Amino acid sequence: MARFDGKIVIVTGAASGIGEGAARRFAQEGATLVLGDTDQDGLATLTEALAPATVATRPTDVSRMADCEALVALAIERFGRVDILVSNAGIDHLGKLDEGDFSAFTKVIETDLYGVVQMARAAIAPLRAAKGCIINMSSVSGLGGDWNHSFYCAAKGAVTNFTRALAMDEAANGVRVNAVNPSLTYTALTEGMKEQPELIAKFEARIPMGRGAEPDDIAGAIAFLASEDARFITGINLPVDGGLSASNGQPPLG
Repeated sequence: MARFDGKIVIVTGAASGIGEGAARRFAQEGATLVLGDTDQDGLATLTEALAPATVATRPTDVSRMADCEALVALAIERFGRVDILVSNAGIDHLGKLDEGDFSAFTKVIETDLYGVVQMARAAIAPLRAAKGCIINMSSVSGLGGDWNHSFYCAAKGAVTNFTRALAMDEAANGVRVNAVNPSLTYTALTEGMKEQPELIAKFEARIPMGRGAEPDDIAGAIAFLASEDARFITGINLPVDGGLSASNGQPPLG
């Protein structure tokens, strides 16, 4: 028997990157999937690739509460329950506070923070009924600051603490809530960085394991937190960063 046989798993931002990696991992381990993303073509391509897994999809912009509610409603309509919610959808933004259009801040907050909160609110009743769990996508940028990344850090810092607070509220209802906190992960969002070898080299020099993550590296941590092996784990933010957050920031001393 596979680890997630009979489990209904919602994944947002599923069409690419970490979300796609998570969807593939859950499908490999027997789950039935409900996938949301703004990229309809990407969802269609992924659905074909996941065959023979059972998959339902819906175009979903997590910054819109109605879309979040509709994705959960699809899971209930098609499969009658929700066991696991992976709130992965997110966007990035680089720049200083006073640069560019300030509406970028609103967009990052609405997607990266509101999207996580709204998906949790939409799914919490069926998750309570199933004694299920939530895995939120935070970041090492939610554990400490980055240069030129204040909007993103604000959103992910809020996700980090929202995860802790919701875990406390929902433990009595049998719902576990955790987050994963990746560092550099090679996805479509970071594709442009590959054209900056000096930047990649700086990242890899700071990561003790010497490389960025692949989506499968993060998907494995997500699957663990969703599994029965993590049944007594709630309220954590798990760095999946090749050891980056183990450092105090000082340069090598020898």
